Formats: sequence, structure tokens, C-alpha cells
Amino acid sequence: MRMLAIVSYDGTNYAGYQVQPNQTTIQSTIEAALRQIHKGERIKIVASGRTDAGVHAIGQTFHFDSHLAIAPANWKKALNALLPKDIVIKDVTPVADDFHARYDVRQKTYRYVVLNAEDLDPFTRNYSYHIKRHLDIEAINQACSHLLGEHDFTAFCAANHNVKGSMVRKIYQARCVKEANRVTFTFSGNGFLYNMVRIIVGTLIEVGLGERTSDAFRDIIDSLDRSYAGKTAPAQGLYLQEVQYKEKRS
Repeated sequence: MRMLAIVSYDGTNYAGYQVQPNQTTIQSTIEAALRQIHKGERIKIVASGRTDAGVHAIGQTFHFDSHLAIAPANWKKALNALLPKDIVIKDVTPVADDFHARYDVRQKTYRYVVLNAEDLDPFTRNYSYHIKRHLDIEAINQACSHLLGEHDFTAFCAANHNVKGSMVRKIYQARCVKEANRVTFTFSGNGFLYNMVRIIVGTLIEVGLGERTSDAFRDIIDSLDRSYAGKTAPAQGLYLQEVQYKEKRS
């Protein structure tokens, strides 16, 4: 039976999601728990996508196949009993045998958190990007409006990407909200390129600091040139918020 799981994790102490030699990753940790449940048999998980070292997830998803007759609620209990406290399975649901956690994605939502304050908060340093200078939220949202719709986002993709197909993606939501000294960016789309959200945020921060205009931001999209965009924002402020699928999971 194929199962779809929703997992939340703190990426601080992991070398990203994907399995890497001699590194502790989210995937390797979850697969180790599944191997224990299956008495040493290796069970591979397939996620909706990768997250880099230091990136967090609130609603990452993955599927796996198992021959064990375990109720969905008991899968959740069994996995959480074996996983470290910074990785938590939130739900496990049976899905069709041809369901694919990556290829059946309809929409992903990412959140990026900035601490816009004079002093660094030692308690949130691993969960936000600290910016001292005042950010112009109105200017940022004006720039965000240029992201909406379908565009070629080559300018916002890391130069060392391995994307072989189209660089066109459709963005449904792009906005920025400030509450007290916490600035939250939210992006929803049908897909995202490698480092796309972090490069967009890094560039939008430059708009918020008055170093670029909203029109200049639009020109970056049109340029299709990564060198025109801003720096890549650091990993610790990024969260994979939610993954939605084309059809019901069960």
C-alpha cells in the first residue's frame, strides 16, 4: 500500500532534506525509522521536493510503499516514537498506487521570516533572517505584484541549478506582512526553481531598503539573468508551509 505523510521539521541540525554521504539529513532519518519498523528492510521515501540545509518545513509531504498492515493513525504513532523531536509526522494517509508526492503537486506555499529589529534575537536566530534597517513594506508589496502570473523565473534561479525543462512557473500569491518587528513573506505557486524563494526574498529586501525600485524588480524578471537579481537570503528564514495536490489524497 502507498502512504502519503505530512511532516514538520526544524532543519537547523540537518544537511538538508535529501540523503547525502556521511551526512545526517531529513530523508535519511525518516528512512532509518521506517527501516526499524520493517525489521531491517529498506523503505525509500519520495518527497514533494528538497529543502536545503537549515530550511524548515511545516507541511512537507512524502510517500512510501509498505506491505505492512498498519492503520494510518498507528503509522503516525510508530514513526514519531522513533524520530527525534525536531521531526514530527503530522498525518499519514493511504493513497492510490500511482500517486506521486512530487509529480502530483498542484500548489506549494513557502513562508520566509525576517526579524526587522535593531538587535538580533538569540532565541529566533535559527528561524529568521535579521535585518536592522527599516523595511518599506509598501514598496516590497508593489514589487511582489510583478511576480503574480506565469513568468520565466531564470533570473531567480541559482546559477548551479540542474533544471532540464522549462523555467516557467506560475505564482498565485506573493505578499509581505509586518507585525511588530516580524516581517513575513508568503509565496504560493505551481512550482519553484532551485533557491527561487530565497533569491526573490533577497532581492525584495533590497527594494524594501530603497536600493532598488519596484520597476527595477520587474526588469529583473524580464532579464532572465541571475546576475541582475539580489543576494540569496539565508536558509534559516525559509519554511515550506504547505503542499496541495491535484486530486484528493484518498
